[in-house]
Amino acid sequence: MTLSDSPAQLTSAVNALASLPGMPEKIDAARQACTQLRWHNALRRRIPEAAAESRVRGAWASGELDGARLSVDIVRDLMRGAVTWHDDPDPVEQVMRGVVAATAETERLRPVVLTAPMQALARLHTAAAAGLVPDDELGRPRRDGEDCREFVEIGPAPPATEARERLLRVVELLASASTLPVPVVAALAHAEIVTARPFTRGNGVVARAVERAVIQAGGLDPTGVAVPEAGHGTGGGPAYLGGLTAYTRGDAAGVGLWLTHCCDAIVAGAAEGEVIADAVLAGRRT
Repeated sequence: MTLSDSPAQLTSAVNALASLPGMPEKIDAARQACTQLRWHNALRRRIPEAAAESRVRGAWASGELDGARLSVDIVRDLMRGAVTWHDDPDPVEQVMRGVVAATAETERLRPVVLTAPMQALARLHTAAAAGLVPDDELGRPRRDGEDCREFVEIGPAPPATEARERLLRVVELLASASTLPVPVVAALAHAEIVTARPFTRGNGVVARAVERAVIQAGGLDPTGVAVPEAGHGTGGGPAYLGGLTAYTRGDAAGVGLWLTHCCDAIVAGAAEGEVIADAVLAGRRT
């Protein structure tokens, strides 16, 4: 699937997807799960603490989906500065460094992700890919002749020209999010970034970070305590890639399967957020 060209067509297309059989119920379930999380007793006064732990678990889960596996405890220590990265990091550390930086950056993107989406995308990619690509590739889409070899399981990356066009449509989608169902906007932005692969590297990390930022900035989870990345990992990497592969078919059934996966991921992510809130309330996360 590719997003429509004009704002009116885009709005119509997104609303049509939100009306696919079974989708209204899935969207409502995602909203209800986040609303329930929002009223957790721990979030009356301790949102920053819970949100910080959410970013820890989000970074850990996002790294797992990229094949970079570190324990949650190590990721937590890295994010709070209790331990430092090695001077000569191995490939896992190189990837996780970007995952941690991009997930941490989402905390600062709330004012801009829906108002200046291209700026937000550039900031996320710079965080995600620093040290993995040459500096002149950071924060910008692929140029003609530049390729991306990520997500080969779902097919080859489109040419750079097409990838840039699709990224511009993602920008238009995010700028229109205030009038559209937030779970669908977040899911489409995620899938388009992964399938178009507009950057030479770091597309999955950017896509998952964008989804987290949109869910928060769009008011679905204003506390930032839900962990959608963990929701995507609930069925393991194959389920995540299966949903993205279905999306690439471009038909209603395939796109609907991905949207369902994303709504379910939000529900599971809100449940993980409740686990975090319970731990904060009990004084186990300080």
